[in-house]
Amino acid sequence: MAELVDAIPARVLGVYAHPDDPEISCGGTLARWAQGGAEVHVLICTRGEKGSPDPNQDPDELAATRREEMSSAAEVLGLAGHRSLENDDGELENTAALRRNIVSVIREVRPQIVVCPDPTAVFFGNTYYNHHDHRATGWATLDAVAPAAGNPHYFPDAGPVHHVAAVYLSGTMEPDAWIDISDTLDVKVEALFRHASQLTETGEFFRTFLKERAEEAGRAAGVRYAEGFRRLTLFT
Repeated sequence: MAELVDAIPARVLGVYAHPDDPEISCGGTLARWAQGGAEVHVLICTRGEKGSPDPNQDPDELAATRREEMSSAAEVLGLAGHRSLENDDGELENTAALRRNIVSVIREVRPQIVVCPDPTAVFFGNTYYNHHDHRATGWATLDAVAPAAGNPHYFPDAGPVHHVAAVYLSGTMEPDAWIDISDTLDVKVEALFRHASQLTETGEFFRTFLKERAEEAGRAAGVRYAEGFRRLTLFT
């Protein structure tokens, strides 16, 4: 049964593929939790160096720009920390190496909740399907959370084991947990605007797009604006 979740977790880790993915997927939720006192961290799994249609764009320069944009957006969201891996954009795979990196961060941050893309959400209508890196990140994160992070026989050199209480899957077709972002939608939008290299449309286009998505989720949740997740409760 769908639920409007009001509780603020103590620590949260968001794991996403590209530097602007957290803002688009769950920026309002991360900001709400941070404002409520949660220690919120984000891990980005690729450099994001292919995020430009310009054939003359230098990939390394874009990767550096996107790191700076991520830092600026993290300030807006109120994140306690953010970090990124050096995997190539568009080539992410659910490998043991990627899982080890995610496990290492989970064991360091020790979050109650991990937020990541729903890897089972592939087709969105007839005009869009989910990016390969998003799906790979979702599967790798789920495999890192359980069983790996909580089992000492997985990656024993990656820190002391940690059991994540719940995983919130964003971009899902099966939401059953809603977060009220009525007070943080503007923060989400401002954080996304810090990723200037990715804003190929006008700012007003993105503001309207994010507002309409949040309104749709809000109608389902019974609030003005919301973000929806598929929640996996692993420990209570």
